[in-house]
Amino acid sequence: MRAAATGLLFLAISANAAVAADEEEDAPTKPAGPNIYLDLRTIYATIPAGTLGLGFGNTSLSAAFEALAARRSPTLPSGLPAAKSVAVDLPLTVDVNDRVSLYGGVSGSTIDIGNGWSSFDITSWNMGLQADVYQQNGGMFPTVTLQSTLTQSIPNEPGMTTSFNQIVEFDYALDEDETQGWLAGVQYTYTDVSSQFARIKPNTILYAGGYYQWPSNWKFTGRLGVQSFGGAELAGRTIAESFTQPILRLDLDRMDDNDNRLFGVTAQIAWMPKPSWQVTLRTPLYAVRN
Repeated sequence: MRAAATGLLFLAISANAAVAADEEEDAPTKPAGPNIYLDLRTIYATIPAGTLGLGFGNTSLSAAFEALAARRSPTLPSGLPAAKSVAVDLPLTVDVNDRVSLYGGVSGSTIDIGNGWSSFDITSWNMGLQADVYQQNGGMFPTVTLQSTLTQSIPNEPGMTTSFNQIVEFDYALDEDETQGWLAGVQYTYTDVSSQFARIKPNTILYAGGYYQWPSNWKFTGRLGVQSFGGAELAGRTIAESFTQPILRLDLDRMDDNDNRLFGVTAQIAWMPKPSWQVTLRTPLYAVRN
């Protein structure tokens, strides 16, 4: 009898343990903490004569060159010369969850307008957010992402620029894992100059594209669109002509299994109307990565 009772007690304990294990497996996992990292971006660009540093999302480079143009245009009677630039963006980024990211930081740049490279200086600061206001999650309607960035040039003096960059993008995934899909969106940039004699008109990009991610977690994204810039004036003189021209951006990213970016390279060509080339390396420095 004692042996039988002991056996029944053992079976009861085993059954309870199995039920507890099943409950633990069925219970939802606790949400991981936010990703925290410096989204280090190194940018090299060529800018044709008579225009500004425009394109997809490069408000830090644009702010630096716009402020330089507003300050130096009186000494450049023949108009804006062709330029080359190297910029470094250092936004501290917090991915609060899989829907919302917050970021803010500083950018530095050096510019060569034909007489040698300038000293590398902190030329702007920025802050912003990116949020999925709607997620597809296997449904019929695409994910809708809103990105809003405020960028202000440094130093704070006449000719300083403040840019407001807004992007709305639609992402229609073709599979459950969202490894391939179509993109469409619009980017609108408005720039205010702290001078009653200078004016930079809005810049708008309409685009479409797509992406594909291999099982090795390499991801390719392409965007092709049309960029329309209203031009820029200083003291009644046109320093940058208006244009409506094509723009192309290609991205190759190395992701991890949780879709965190480990490395990325971006190539962009924008006609202004002469071609402007830009290459960006993204090397995120993670403090916390989930």
